[in-house]
Amino acid sequence: MERFGCPGFKTAGVHAGLKKNGALDLGLIYAEQPATAAGVFTRNLVQAAPVQLSRRRAAGGRCRAVIVNSKNANCCTGADGMRDAMAMTGLVAQALGLEEHEVLVASTGVIGAPLPMEKITAAVPTLCEALVADDVDALARSMMTTDTVPKAVRRRGTVYGRDFTVVGVAKGAGMIRPDMATMLCFLMTDAQASAGALQAALSTGVERSLNRITIDGDTSTNDTCLLLASGVSGARIDTNGAREAFQKVLDDVLMDLARRLVADGEGVTKVVTVSVCGAQTEADARRIVDAVAHSPLVKTAFFGQDANWGRILAAAGRAGAQLDPERLALFFDDVQMVRDGMGCGPAAEAAATAVLKKDAFTVTLDLGLGLGRAEMLTCDFSADYVKINADYRS
Repeated sequence: MERFGCPGFKTAGVHAGLKKNGALDLGLIYAEQPATAAGVFTRNLVQAAPVQLSRRRAAGGRCRAVIVNSKNANCCTGADGMRDAMAMTGLVAQALGLEEHEVLVASTGVIGAPLPMEKITAAVPTLCEALVADDVDALARSMMTTDTVPKAVRRRGTVYGRDFTVVGVAKGAGMIRPDMATMLCFLMTDAQASAGALQAALSTGVERSLNRITIDGDTSTNDTCLLLASGVSGARIDTNGAREAFQKVLDDVLMDLARRLVADGEGVTKVVTVSVCGAQTEADARRIVDAVAHSPLVKTAFFGQDANWGRILAAAGRAGAQLDPERLALFFDDVQMVRDGMGCGPAAEAAATAVLKKDAFTVTLDLGLGLGRAEMLTCDFSADYVKINADYRS
C-alpha cells in the first residue's frame, strides 16, 4: 500500500498480543494540536462500552487521540467493560500528556469476552513510541478482524486557493448493514472547521456512502465513524462554497472506502449495485432496494451466477412499497430480463448469465410509477461466508 498520512496527525499500529501470530491489533491516532471532532455511531440498542464512552466525549467537538483494538469488542462486559474502556483512554492520555476526556476509544471483535487489559497496558508505551506522520498502513492493519486487506484512502481538494487533504481508514468484512454508520471508520483532514460544520459534513457523507452498503444485514454493536480536523492547512470550510468543495472530497473518500469494504466482505466474490428507479417516492425506492440487497435468496443466486429474476421481483413485492407487477422492468447491466412483469425469454437469460459471471455488475429494477430512486451496494453470499462465521471464535 502507498505510504501516506494526513498533516497534523500521527498514527501507529502494534502487536499487543490480542491476535495470534504477531498480527497488529492495537492502533492509535494522535492529533499534534487540538482537533475538531465529529462522530456517527451505531443505533443498535446493544452498544459496546467504547461506543458509549466515545459518543459522550465526541459530543464536545474536540479530540486529541483515538485508541482502537481489534479481536475483542468489549461489548456486553458490564461495568468492568466501561472501566476498561476508560482505562485505555487514560493510558494514552498519560503517555502523551493529554487530558483523558480528549481521548476516544473504539473496539472490534468478539462480543462478550473481557478485554485482556494487562496486554493493552503493556503495549501502550510501545504504541505511542511507534507514532509516525507519513504512513497509516499500520493503523489500518491493527483494526482488521476478518478483513483480508487494509483499507486506506487519500484525496486532496482546494478551497479559496488553499489545499486540504482527507485521509480515511476503515475495517469491515462482516456484520455490515447500513444504519447511521457501519464498521469502524476513521477520517482525518487538515482543513479547518467548526464542530457543527464537521458533524454536518460527516452525517451527510455517511448517508451517501456507508449507509448504502450491505454485506450480511447485521448492524454491529460497535459501529463507529469519526472525523477529526487538525486545521493546519488553513483551508476553512465553514462558508457555503468551501463546504460544498469539502463535502465532495469527503464523499469521494467515504464511497471509495465503502466499495472496498463490500469487495472485501466475508467470502465475497461479486460486488453488485442494486438500483431501483421509477418508484412513487424515494422512500418506496429505498424500501425495495433494501429488500433486494438483503435477500439471502437473491445473494446466493448472484454467487451461483443464476439469473433468477423471480427472486428479485419477490423481494421487491414484500418490501411494503407501492408496486404494480405488470409495470416492472428488470435489467442486469444493459440486458433486459423482465418487461411488463414477465420474463424476456431464454436468449435474455443467457445474456444475463454472462453478466453474472463478472466480478461487478448492476441490477436495475424500474417500477414505472414515478421519479423515486435509490441505490445500494451489496454482494453475493458464498459458502465461505458460512465457514468464516462458523469458525469465528475458534
